[in-house]
Amino acid sequence: MKRVALVLFLGACASMAPRYERPAAPIPAKLPGGAGEATAAKLPWHQFVRDGRLQKVIERALTQNRDLRRAAYDIESARAQYRIQRAEILPSISATAGLSAARVIAGPGNATVNATNYDIGALATWEIDVFGRVRSLTDAKLQAYFSLVETGRALRISLIAETSAAYVRLAGDRGRLAIARETMATAQRTMDLTNQLVGGGVSNRGDFYQASTVFQQARADVAFLEATIAQDRNALELLAGGSIPEELLPDTIPEGLDWFTDVPVGLSSAVLLNRPDVLAAEHDLVAANANIGAARAQFFPSLTLTQSGGLASTALAALFSGPAAVWAIAPRIVLPLFRGGANRANLDFTVAQKHAFVARYELAIQSAFRDVADALATRGTIEEQLAAQAALVEAATKSVELAQARYKSGIDTFLTTLVSQRALYTAKNSLVATQLAALENRVTLYRVLGGGGN
Repeated sequence: MKRVALVLFLGACASMAPRYERPAAPIPAKLPGGAGEATAAKLPWHQFVRDGRLQKVIERALTQNRDLRRAAYDIESARAQYRIQRAEILPSISATAGLSAARVIAGPGNATVNATNYDIGALATWEIDVFGRVRSLTDAKLQAYFSLVETGRALRISLIAETSAAYVRLAGDRGRLAIARETMATAQRTMDLTNQLVGGGVSNRGDFYQASTVFQQARADVAFLEATIAQDRNALELLAGGSIPEELLPDTIPEGLDWFTDVPVGLSSAVLLNRPDVLAAEHDLVAANANIGAARAQFFPSLTLTQSGGLASTALAALFSGPAAVWAIAPRIVLPLFRGGANRANLDFTVAQKHAFVARYELAIQSAFRDVADALATRGTIEEQLAAQAALVEAATKSVELAQARYKSGIDTFLTTLVSQRALYTAKNSLVATQLAALENRVTLYRVLGGGGN
């Protein structure tokens, strides 16, 4: 009997799921522009983010963000579901106590008698998982739990990146607001100058109105940017999960662009296989593979063993005193004969689901590669863009100074000064936009390479 039980127990460890093999990655073996073996996945976020104020804002977000909090509870729920499913591998044991009373026919002439029975004991039920159905379902729940863990890690990295990007956008818009206000002040001085020249007969009223166009454009931009900055702050506080003190908010983008560490990019594209969203997709695929095993097991018999034992008596007072020990054992085997094709349809469904998850996994890898390639393409040219924009601002500044001097001397018309002022205003805004793109590119690279989080 012990040998039979051992065979049944060992059989319960079997699985009819196909052997899992990771699909080949449908991407090039090397990342474009990568070098060495360094990877962002080994770079903790507090080393990636250098600015102390931004670090404090991110810490608030990691503590208070509601999406991240919900993801944590989703993970706990998945873990509980796995534990529920895992419990089905073991026997279920319950304590029982009962009372039954009946009036039954006990002899000829329809004589009746009252019968009362009292019992107390234990009931054990165990589905002996000979063909691995329960084991496969347990494996599927475990992989679903792992998938949500990786999804939570991806959400954490995305939250760090989104908070950083929102912080940078706020700084960029505050910088543009400072430029607009400075332009307003410059245009006001120009208007005053043209107004004086008109009064002295040197200029005409048209110069004054031309000068006012720059002023009014900057004035409109100031009003627009003030509203945009308020929206930027609202977006940042939503990510942070609460209000942020003014002293933690940025002023403008720093000239050195030193808020973030330059993200290391390795040569091998295999690093993308460890990105959290890719790992989550693979765990979903493994779960689908396990579900095939459960579907296959449905074609075979299921064996359930039920055993009960305890004390029984017709008198409550004698329940614990008399030799009233009773027991029962009831093995039961169920062989599916006809279910209208439901088992076959269920197996076909699980196989189709696996193929769908293979495609989803491959798409996740391809999307990750594209994200990294796009970010690297930007990084390859951003320094040149920054240098060109800085040179443009310098040239436009000198152009304005020269045009103003020539206008005051009566050498050039005011139109030259007007064009130069507009060019300088545009160049300064373009420089801020390029600086913003450079910082956002570092944040993007950290995110798409599966930054270390932590």
